[in-house]
Amino acid sequence: MKKRVGSLCAVCVFLLLCTGCSQSTSSKQPEAPSAGKENTETQENGSGGKGDRPWEAKVLVPEAPGGETYEMEGVSLDVSNASEGYVMLNYSGSNSRVKLQIVTPEGIKYTYEVTEYGKYRAYPLPGGSGTYGFTIYEVADEEKNLFAVAMSQEISVNISDEFKIFLYPNCYVEFDASSACVRQGEELARGCDTDLDVVASVYDYVTGNIVYDDAKAETVQTGYTPDPDDTLATGKGICFDYASLMSSMLRSQQIPTRLEVGYVGELYHAWISCYVEEIGWVDDIIEFDGSEWTMMDPTMAASGGSKEVLRLKEEKGYIVKYTY
Repeated sequence: MKKRVGSLCAVCVFLLLCTGCSQSTSSKQPEAPSAGKENTETQENGSGGKGDRPWEAKVLVPEAPGGETYEMEGVSLDVSNASEGYVMLNYSGSNSRVKLQIVTPEGIKYTYEVTEYGKYRAYPLPGGSGTYGFTIYEVADEEKNLFAVAMSQEISVNISDEFKIFLYPNCYVEFDASSACVRQGEELARGCDTDLDVVASVYDYVTGNIVYDDAKAETVQTGYTPDPDDTLATGKGICFDYASLMSSMLRSQQIPTRLEVGYVGELYHAWISCYVEEIGWVDDIIEFDGSEWTMMDPTMAASGGSKEVLRLKEEKGYIVKYTY
């Protein structure tokens, strides 16, 4: 029987306000992930109906304990858990438009619109260990789209576990122990023998129950942030939504999952790559027939239009620009 595994791609017309050079996926096969801090609401592990794989969710919780922070009026950047692969930002100022830019050790620039004020939100550190730069910008002239620097800081980061970043929730993969997507992930994981079975189950569910939202793709605004529970409830979304929903389900099942954004040819896409112990990182691959892997685009599979993306993938391949 074919098992479908996780690369989530589709044409996206949203703008992410991200700049920087391209970044390629790693072929390195690291050791299996270790457990992190779990939400106290999670239960003891159960076991699958066909095997011994635990199916109950383990949700890691990003925290801002205040051990190491950088502050100015209206801005608090908590880097206490940078070694876990994330920082926490709380903007409580009055400026109407704020951005956070993170520069990785390789010089790749990630730029985020700050869309929630007065609460901490997690932002990933996808570049591994090294020196990161953080800059908070406030809009100075809305008409001319000009921004002024509110705060700038560099820190040295030593990532303790390269998998942790892809297990935690963050600003683009938001979920907690009470999320509907986490509960749905548990249902899909029941009876699965392996992580690979869970990825296949989640993939089949998402492609079978979520339809591509063409109207949303044509009107989505800069700074858009996916909401996995909303995608699950409405049964529709753009590629970013598909990738965020699958990432949330799989991360809550302790399957490291990278949400990746980049290009297939000239087309802008969002997809996922997963780590499964049986084979390591699964990059841009969906289907296994027992002897070989076959490429397929799950977002386009859901909407019935994968041929063009498949053709471009075969001709030009995937170019990863950003990983969340």
